[in-house]
Amino acid sequence: MGASNDVEQGQHRRDKRIRELVVASPLKNLWDLQGVPLREAGRRTWQAVLKDRLPSIAAELGFWFAFALFPALLCATTVMGLAARSATVIYDRLLEYLALVVPQSALGMVVHIFHETTAHSSSGKVTFGLLAAVWSASVGVSAIQDATNAVYKIAERRSYLKARLQAIALTFLVMFTLTLCLAAMFAGDFLSAWLHVHMQDALTSRAAVMATRILGWILAVVLLSISFSSIYYFAPDLRKRQWHWITPGAALGICGWLTASIGFRIYLHFFNTYAVTYGSLGVVIILLMWFYITGLMLLVGAEFNSEIEAAVAEIRLLRDEKTEAGTNLQGQPSVAPAA
Repeated sequence: MGASNDVEQGQHRRDKRIRELVVASPLKNLWDLQGVPLREAGRRTWQAVLKDRLPSIAAELGFWFAFALFPALLCATTVMGLAARSATVIYDRLLEYLALVVPQSALGMVVHIFHETTAHSSSGKVTFGLLAAVWSASVGVSAIQDATNAVYKIAERRSYLKARLQAIALTFLVMFTLTLCLAAMFAGDFLSAWLHVHMQDALTSRAAVMATRILGWILAVVLLSISFSSIYYFAPDLRKRQWHWITPGAALGICGWLTASIGFRIYLHFFNTYAVTYGSLGVVIILLMWFYITGLMLLVGAEFNSEIEAAVAEIRLLRDEKTEAGTNLQGQPSVAPAA
């Protein structure tokens, strides 16, 4: 019994030391696994996802995302309205591109409520309520802060006010990059339609249209990756941060999110039983389910990055221990054999 406790305490101290290395010395390049097999990183990530209860935390994120959705849209259109009078119309066009990943019924409900909110809000009311909307919109990012702290196994050291102000700033950053992401797809379609009309040669026109749309989608994916990277960089309360434009976790999270979202849309197209089970609440449940998928993929990506850093830190720790053990052996005096 005592030996078992000693082993557990030793393992706990070792895990704590590894996490301290991860927080204090982040990797400059997460794509350089430094000898860690990709399969081992995946195994560690799967075990950490279950141990950290990420599916349960993702359910919490889904609720807070839904709570923050409409304040975030109101903030985005209000800020955009400072530069364009038809901001609501522009943002409405951009939201249409979410139909690629958001279930149609849920997106229809969101757009309908968005129209009602903007139609019944005068400029004075919107301006007066902007601060309240910003505060409410940042709730989702505040939940992400807590969740990523759990992923990195660190305690929150920021004051409530500091953490909330950082959440507000990150909310604006994410809204800005996601708006640019939707705008990139819109710009690709707009330019491709313009080229199709104004170019005479059919073959050249088709090639230009395809190239323009592909470039728009590539730019949208890059901006989406920057959104993920911004969250992974600013959300957790890390003592030392290292910026990465595109991380393995962001790539995994985006691919998983796109695959799961499209799969969920296909499922609803052929087997939509939510309306039968939940009645008029079916659309709300669908939206919450999509937010759950979004939160889960976001956390899985963060966990993947965390476990890559932990695996590399463990290799460094083992190497240092071997070096230290070898140094100690060399420093011990040799004992001559008895005659």
